[in-house]
Amino acid sequence: MTLVAPPTPTDALLAVPMAPPPIVLIHGMWATPATFDGLRRRLETAGYTTHAPTLPFHDRDPLAPPATELGSLSLEDYIAFIVAEIARLPGPVIVAGHSMGGFLAQAVAARTGAAGLMLFAPAATAATTVPALAPVRTMAGVVTKNGWWHRPTRIAAGPARWGIYNEVPGDVATAEIAALVWDSGRVLYEMALPFLAKSTAFTVDYARLTMPALVIVGERDRITPAGIARATARRLAAVDYHELPRTGHWLWWGAVEETVGTIALDWLGTHFPPTKWDGGELVVHSGV
Repeated sequence: MTLVAPPTPTDALLAVPMAPPPIVLIHGMWATPATFDGLRRRLETAGYTTHAPTLPFHDRDPLAPPATELGSLSLEDYIAFIVAEIARLPGPVIVAGHSMGGFLAQAVAARTGAAGLMLFAPAATAATTVPALAPVRTMAGVVTKNGWWHRPTRIAAGPARWGIYNEVPGDVATAEIAALVWDSGRVLYEMALPFLAKSTAFTVDYARLTMPALVIVGERDRITPAGIARATARRLAAVDYHELPRTGHWLWWGAVEETVGTIALDWLGTHFPPTKWDGGELVVHSGV
């Protein structure tokens, strides 16, 4: 008969399964956290905790006039805001963002570190800018107004429908356009004309982005063309890249949103599997 010594107190540990890192979702320009409502439902149903902060002054009614001070907020202000929001959460987080939020996610992760990075149709950084005419056409009505670079801005319905909501059903686009809010002219200036604005915040240190990363973009994206996402993927150390056919910039509707959610959950399940625990005790033996 073989006798086996019982584990010592240091060998038998009562362990609570570790939950995956919380996911912080950063919305884009003229948008709100409502962008992620559908995705958040799927992530939370699967066992993930999500947070979607509202950028400064983006919580105002779309029909209300903009806050005057909004126009002068900078990229640095937006980055600092998100950094402060993340500092309130326990441990490292997964940082995610759409469009401008995709830029902010990279900037924040490079500064604070992150467990993972999820980029949906990301806007360009200083290192991933790709010349294209479609963004110019989309933004022309905004950047030709007097003093736009230091005033609140908002894109008009026609250009938004052409450059942001292309490939989206008309009724969905109409509802989304009605929900657009005002944003900072200075932020747009620093991102659209970086050679004039010379904002140091527009530069991301990709040497620090070594965490697992996911990039998803539509092949027909007009405001942040797929070339930006490809350039971004080439800069990241460990990336899973997906380019969706016949898809524009707006990923958050119908079958497209379903596909995006499935890809995101598959990626999360690989790198950050959700805790599956029925509430009972889990005893882990070590030192055998």
